Amino acid sequence: METEARFFPGLEGVVAAETKISFLDTQQGKIIIQGYDLIELSKSKSYLDMIYLLLEERLPNINEKELVEEMLKGEYEIPDELLDVFCLLPNGTHPMDGLRTGISFLSGFDKGLDNRSLSANKSRAYKLLGKVPAIVANSYRLIEKKEPIRPLKELSYSANFFYMITGKKPSSLEEQIFDRSLVLYSEHEMPNSTFTARVISSTQSDLYGALTGAVASLKGNLHGGANEAVMELLLEAGTVDKFEELLIAKLYKKERIMGFGHRVYMNKIDPRALMMKESLKQLCDLQGDNRLYRMCEAGEELMKREKGLYPNLDYYAAPVYWMLGIPISLYTPIFFSARTVGLCAHVIEQHEHNRLFRPRVHYVGERRF
Repeated sequence: METEARFFPGLEGVVAAETKISFLDTQQGKIIIQGYDLIELSKSKSYLDMIYLLLEERLPNINEKELVEEMLKGEYEIPDELLDVFCLLPNGTHPMDGLRTGISFLSGFDKGLDNRSLSANKSRAYKLLGKVPAIVANSYRLIEKKEPIRPLKELSYSANFFYMITGKKPSSLEEQIFDRSLVLYSEHEMPNSTFTARVISSTQSDLYGALTGAVASLKGNLHGGANEAVMELLLEAGTVDKFEELLIAKLYKKERIMGFGHRVYMNKIDPRALMMKESLKQLCDLQGDNRLYRMCEAGEELMKREKGLYPNLDYYAAPVYWMLGIPISLYTPIFFSARTVGLCAHVIEQHEHNRLFRPRVHYVGERRF
């Protein structure tokens, strides 16, 4: 007789893969990326460093970092045919759907699409990392019936991304804070989108297909879409007192409040949130308006007191992006752009050490025989 396997709702606590890429050490409160502490990396390393670390498994020297940036700049432009496709998307299309369409469309330009070798997949990853910022910015702009923005290759990778999103060159502080957000979002072990990408790639599907599935996963408000919900809530309230009242009302109605709680960080604050909280204070101090910082801090204290819940990265990233002048509907696409390198690393690892994902079910239906 077949032995029935134990059922874990949501696969909570189930180890689904062996990886060298990253690990959430909840005992020490560390996010380990290729052996390094992500929070410490975010204090001194750039997103370009993270790209090299995640794809080449070590931090780059100055020359290697410059070579990576030049390689990415050579991939900034996206095909005109893709811009034409974005023009055909219906009004009201979410930029995440534009992003999903764009990544899928790019696969047709890859003449070696069936090559799953390590070198081919790495080359693909660098190409995608070069093009995703332009896909994010221009899918949004064309959906909004605005003119596309061409990349400025004289800017750094993060500064160019910021420019294409906002239409203005960032200040030194804005570039630093935006780049730090990309670092913090770059990789986070095995969330839903990463698991989705690994499941898809376990069939020997290509990198574009795996990332297309990951976009769909990340769009959900229980994953990447939480940052948009956080900002909408802050804007709805407008003041510290009204924000507290709004949170209390939602708690009374037993509604889910986005930006709080995490499947892994059960009883502590997401360490990435602390870095974005610091960045929010810097921006508020610079602009002479600390209202958003005070609102977020009040909400943090209230949720800790009432529910024992702590902020995750999205809670503080959302107002940071707002202060940077980034449209709300682009918060999740930016999250995905930053996570692209982590997703690529996982797909590459899956292809290199593959076993097809094929779980079983806990059957609760009838037997009609």
